[in-house]
Amino acid sequence: MTGWLAVAGLGPGDAGLVTPEVTAALDQATHVLGYVPYVARVAARPGLTLLPSDNREELDRATHALRLASDGGRVVVVSSGDPGVFAMASAVFEALEGWSGAMPDIRILPGITAMLAAAARLGAPLGHDFCAINLSDNLKPWEVIENRLRLAARADFAMAFYNPRSASRPHQFTRTLEILREECGADRLISFARAVATPEERLKTVTLAEAMPEMADMRTLVIVGSSATRRIGPWVYTPRSAGA
Repeated sequence: MTGWLAVAGLGPGDAGLVTPEVTAALDQATHVLGYVPYVARVAARPGLTLLPSDNREELDRATHALRLASDGGRVVVVSSGDPGVFAMASAVFEALEGWSGAMPDIRILPGITAMLAAAARLGAPLGHDFCAINLSDNLKPWEVIENRLRLAARADFAMAFYNPRSASRPHQFTRTLEILREECGADRLISFARAVATPEERLKTVTLAEAMPEMADMRTLVIVGSSATRRIGPWVYTPRSAGA
């Protein structure tokens, strides 16, 4: 009997931000697959097999999930945030292109992204047009990232950056800040939201002139405002009429 495969977003960290739909799928699952720290957020129970794997094994993980579901399993592939935002939903569909087995029922279960959770903590910096850019060059050349940074800045989008700075590529966020200063000017607001919705949460908003590369790491979501973004008390927001 063919089972089902759900690709689920666990949200940014707090259990209260996991949707009831995702909780129900996890309660019914026979198998949960995902990157090691995400699977660790799922409670073990009788009848559930937890299958954590390395962060760079996404296609293998997706193929394994399809195989388990086609054999009758009730399978959940977990991502942090939302599974369709730089996460496992795309990997599952990529694996499906070369799939020749029985076709399971596939559902994508949305979650609260790090971008949206960070924006809510900060106020409303994404209140008008915005874009999201993954600054990791693991799956695309740095030249592509740099071009997108410049074009997004020239279009006057607010920008949300995922994976801004890792131990293996600290120089790239330094270069990102240089590009932003060139394109946006030194007074543009930039916010650093680290480990949002966890006990380690830390928020900081400065100007680009004040921003330092060390303010970001891989647990930080960075939001750069548009030219209309401003502060009001402790909050940062972009008016809905920006650019109109």
